[in-house]
Amino acid sequence: MAVPVGEFPMKRRILLVDDELAILLTLRAILEMNGFEVETAASSKEAQQKLRNGVYEMVITDMRMESETSGYDVIRVARQQSYDPATALLTAYPSLGSEWESKGAQSLLVKPVNTEELLRQIEALLVTHQDQKMLGQKNSVRKAAVSNGAAVHRRASAKRAE
Repeated sequence: MAVPVGEFPMKRRILLVDDELAILLTLRAILEMNGFEVETAASSKEAQQKLRNGVYEMVITDMRMESETSGYDVIRVARQQSYDPATALLTAYPSLGSEWESKGAQSLLVKPVNTEELLRQIEALLVTHQDQKMLGQKNSVRKAAVSNGAAVHRRASAKRAE
């Protein structure tokens, strides 16, 4: 059975990280009601362990947990994973400037955020991130083909020179 364009054949997995239980449970419920599979972590350390042992399409992490910059630790570990999840930083302190981008986060979600806006931002980030991954794969294949073609050309030239 073909899956219509724009629909996903399986639930998209999100790792949601926040040390405030009320926020964690509220966001989890909102995301699950909108078709996401959500796993939670209540600390940076727990999130890092889950990132290494699971596969997620997206990671949304609070900035301030064990320390003022715990969210950056989660983002750093997420960016190191071979499955390359989309990354968003959740904060009540939007005065971070552009530092969050240089630390690897792809989106800044400011709390409190209304449900529609949160879902719109998450969908937009997932689509953009997936497009970038596809483009990266195409470029890798193209580079490999060019490299392979150059090697074949060198071998052919070497045989002609013999």
